[in-house]
Amino acid sequence: MRPSPDSEPRSPELLRQQLTRRAFLGRTASGLGGVALTSLLERTLRADPPAAPRSTDPWTGVVQPRHFTPKAKRVIWLYMAGGPSHLETFDPKPKLAEMHGQPMPESFTAGQQVAQLQGKPLVCFAPQYPFAPHGQSGLPVSTMFPHMAKLADDISVIRSMHTDQINHDTAHTLMNTGTPISGRPSAGSWVLYGLGSQCEDLPGFVVLISSGGGQDQPVAARQWHSGFLPSRFQGVQFHSAGDPVLYLNRPAGVTADNQRQVVTAVNQLNRIFQDTARNPEVATRISQYELAFRMQASVPSLMDLSGEPQSVLDLYGTQGADGSFAANCLLARRLAERGVRFIQLYHRGWDHHGGIKEGIRVVASKIDRATWALVTDLKQRGLLDDTLVVWGGEFGRTPMAQGDGRDHHIKGFSLWLAGAGIKRGLTYGATDEFGYHAVEHPVHVNDLHATMLYLLGIDHTRLTYRAQGRDFRLTDVAGQVIQPVLA
Repeated sequence: MRPSPDSEPRSPELLRQQLTRRAFLGRTASGLGGVALTSLLERTLRADPPAAPRSTDPWTGVVQPRHFTPKAKRVIWLYMAGGPSHLETFDPKPKLAEMHGQPMPESFTAGQQVAQLQGKPLVCFAPQYPFAPHGQSGLPVSTMFPHMAKLADDISVIRSMHTDQINHDTAHTLMNTGTPISGRPSAGSWVLYGLGSQCEDLPGFVVLISSGGGQDQPVAARQWHSGFLPSRFQGVQFHSAGDPVLYLNRPAGVTADNQRQVVTAVNQLNRIFQDTARNPEVATRISQYELAFRMQASVPSLMDLSGEPQSVLDLYGTQGADGSFAANCLLARRLAERGVRFIQLYHRGWDHHGGIKEGIRVVASKIDRATWALVTDLKQRGLLDDTLVVWGGEFGRTPMAQGDGRDHHIKGFSLWLAGAGIKRGLTYGATDEFGYHAVEHPVHVNDLHATMLYLLGIDHTRLTYRAQGRDFRLTDVAGQVIQPVLA
């Protein structure tokens, strides 16, 4: 029964007796985004934020000690959403160019799955731009990516990636969670669960999104969700234009003191129930309210680029805070400096079913320089030595034409790695002469995840979480470390 408005204040012990776990959870916000970030104090408090009680149980990860000597402390994943064509980026195919306009040999395509070309003539479609060798490694790169070409001796290109899912949403889910089944934890959540965060005043897993250059296939928040892991491990989306975090401002008519009292009272209630419930989601609420206090100072300083030299802004090709991929790359470097464990930058604009020649030109103008700038900046600051950088999308594009574009392709595509523990100037694996099948050293998405965890010092078979009656892991029931790409 609810107390009347004029009732006497209840003691904590009485509150403990009166409020059920369900009522308590129902009356509080849920999740990192709904709890921590919606409780941020008003902008005027940033310069002098209220002192926040520190969590009595900071998360340091379940992998203690590390299974292997770690090479990487953090991951920056440059996720090219929509399916970048390997045939216009890192995988030249002279034979395909020679066969342009002719029927694709049936020996390659018979019985194969194609997304939107079923029942249509399968016609060879030449790479739309020439390739040129670069660096001492002689890595061939499309002429549309002159800046990334300068990274030829710093990266390992895997030309033999393959995946199981031919549609965007399930392919994103597989690339991010290791399985096409929705509801599983993302790679960033697994890393945060395994290792904890190196940063006390920012989330350990941050997501930034930009777009432009082609059809913008949507990416859903479940791609960075924590699944059945406690919600403290889910990714938090930041915005590089406008307020970096939603609901940053204090509601009209609410003073700073009012808001401080609410946060203090809610955390007191949280702790009362945590003493009895021992529910990980209650612990999440406590830690995220505390994190929100600290973010009052850390987020504005993160987003304030006034201290960046003009030479750095020019390097990336941005003045910052404009929502571009370039601005997000600069923020990624700043997040890495502050100890954020997993940073994921999505750029939507690679779904080129039509007009791929112009589409590649436009998308290259938005991501090429900034990608090179980020790796170069990390290298100059000594951060590349302990940062794993991943560049790639959820699948590739077909060697066959879809008008003047390319369809989804899962049998072979390209991706590159750079930084901590990665060989430099390496090309690993290969597709056939048409760019259809991964025929030399095929690499599955699960292998990529196993390698990522290995570089962070984690055995992918031992990072597990019991849910729904069995032990789960990021690599599901597969995955092999790609040893040849390791330094």
